[in-house]
Amino acid sequence: MTHIVKANGIEINVTIAGEGPPILLLHGFPHTWQVWSEVIPGLSRTRRVIAPDLRGLGGTTRAADGYDAGTLVEDALALLDALGIAAAEVAALDLGVLPAVLLALRHPERVTRLTVMEATLGGAGFTPPWWFGFHAVPGLAERVLLGQEGEYLDFFLRAGTYAGTGVDRAVRDAFVAAYTGEESLRCAFAHYRAMSVSTAQIASAAPRRLSVPVTAIGAQPVGDALHRQLRPMADRLTGHLIAECGHIVPLDRPRALLAHLGRPGH
Repeated sequence: MTHIVKANGIEINVTIAGEGPPILLLHGFPHTWQVWSEVIPGLSRTRRVIAPDLRGLGGTTRAADGYDAGTLVEDALALLDALGIAAAEVAALDLGVLPAVLLALRHPERVTRLTVMEATLGGAGFTPPWWFGFHAVPGLAERVLLGQEGEYLDFFLRAGTYAGTGVDRAVRDAFVAAYTGEESLRCAFAHYRAMSVSTAQIASAAPRRLSVPVTAIGAQPVGDALHRQLRPMADRLTGHLIAECGHIVPLDRPRALLAHLGRPGH
């Protein structure tokens, strides 16, 4: 069931399902909470699933600012507080990984386990793909792409699936609707424009180390890069590569992802 929760000065659109130990799911670009739609039924058999739209995306407030990982952490904490949740398992994909890692670094008491997939933490040695630069130029991408949102998102959705076929039509159409219009695009690209701030926040928090159990899941194209980045900073780290899986892991190989998420506390 979808709810609107007022938290950290914005209205967060969040889907909640099931009962049991809570798990917070943080999506990436160009997604909404619906990127988790194939795994929510399985997770909700044993968990209380909390799947929000990130700040500025989907049904969540198109905020003027606050797209750095630190503010997204505050959004997540305020959402958990509003729902009366003291601590939760956290799973994150793509853009959701930076705030998920920062949340576990800054507030380990609020995270029971961390699962992160198909992203990197930036920093030295990271060569960003072309769209990072395109998205990062203030005001450019939203003006260029206005009216072409569907075609642009289709590129990422096809590339994000192993067979290149894209995602279910209904989910694809929901993503396109969520990212249509100049203001929606501005908010999407604001996450990229704040990325240098976010990576600096991770770097400054990293001396605290990741004390919670961490699982890094790779597919194509990121592979084991995130696992290698996390190795020096995580005390309890495991890594898995999902074979024949594209970037959008929860939609491309949901059964494999559910197997790696396992039971609560495992």
